[in-house]
Amino acid sequence: MKKQKLLGTLGLVLGATLLLAACGSKSSDGGKTVANKDKPVVWYNRQPSNSTNGKLDMNALKFNKDTYYVGFDANQGAKVQGEMIKTYIEKNIATIDRNHDGVIGYVLAIGDVGHNDSIARTRGVRTALGTGVKKGDAVNSAPAGMNSDGKSKIVQDSKLTIGGKEYTIRELASQEMKNNSGATWDAATAGNAIGTWSSSLGNQIDVIASNNDGMGMAMFSAWSKENKVPTFGYDANSDAVAAIAEGYGGTVSQHADVQAYLTLRVLRNALDGAKKGAGIDTKDSAGNVLAKDTYVYKASDRSYYAMNVSVTAENYKDFTDSTKLYEGASHQLSKSKAPEKKVWLDIYNSSDNFLGSTYQPLLKKYAKLMNLKVEFIGGDGQTESNITNRLGNPSEYDAFAINMVKTDNGSSYTSILSR
Repeated sequence: MKKQKLLGTLGLVLGATLLLAACGSKSSDGGKTVANKDKPVVWYNRQPSNSTNGKLDMNALKFNKDTYYVGFDANQGAKVQGEMIKTYIEKNIATIDRNHDGVIGYVLAIGDVGHNDSIARTRGVRTALGTGVKKGDAVNSAPAGMNSDGKSKIVQDSKLTIGGKEYTIRELASQEMKNNSGATWDAATAGNAIGTWSSSLGNQIDVIASNNDGMGMAMFSAWSKENKVPTFGYDANSDAVAAIAEGYGGTVSQHADVQAYLTLRVLRNALDGAKKGAGIDTKDSAGNVLAKDTYVYKASDRSYYAMNVSVTAENYKDFTDSTKLYEGASHQLSKSKAPEKKVWLDIYNSSDNFLGSTYQPLLKKYAKLMNLKVEFIGGDGQTESNITNRLGNPSEYDAFAINMVKTDNGSSYTSILSR
């Protein structure tokens, strides 16, 4: 009888232990047990949203009281890129029209037709250059395919008067850079595309626009550098910034230093029970704070957005180190006030140039300053399960930073944390 009671007691203890492992964990400083569904979550780089219409997924953004998004102001950045290209054309009109036909032709590398940032950048270029065509309430962001004759219904020719002379601006070609395996923002695909476009269009191509630097640099290296065609990207990756000295037209800094800081700072504040704006809009005890013109917080979106800055031949030397910490937020936190915590963080594609060469190195530096032990998970850029299958033990972590493959898939992660 006593033996049966003992076995029954052991069974209850084992069952309780397994339930605790499934539902939550103690904080790493020995504090109270926190259910996985209540742990801090930051979505970053890919905002939970409908990839068809861009509508935000508020279920994911309001998963719990400590859930936020960190990214950058996509529309503001898109405008910066578009205006940068237009300004370059105006300043270099005497030499930019390669075949002297009065048509300034450009090609456009689109990253992901369902990604909010890609959609915004495509619209930004078309809006600034006047080639956009409205679809509903916004400029159509779909690929135009080949449009050498200017008859596309997706884009339109526009007119630009410079020095008393009128020029036609035409989007000659555009496509989504998606490889055969389904990965988007694919640099190799962009490198191949410029080969195809240049064979068909030749010296009609006067400018290259790209939704990011990874694709932009692939086209620059494959063709435009040798042919002296200005190429404009986005992200201010170190190789792209350095290439400006060799003819790369320009790029856009999305303040990766501020974004990476915010990604971990928001988690740190939630873990410590600190004021949401500590070290962000107000100085923390170590003196960390961000300048007000480097980001905005939009409460309705539960989102922090970093501001964007154009990087051109005039200022590129100020951006040569893309992994330099933001000076005002580079002070070590005290371990007594901010004890070590463990963070699960994924990168949707381990081959992504911006996230791998710029964002991750910054995250590593900030993690050390904030006493956060971050486990980095690299995805294949194609399937969500490649990442979510490695979130089978959420009870081991104190917080989560999530970078989805597709913006629609927030529930793939929240369902795991809700079990």
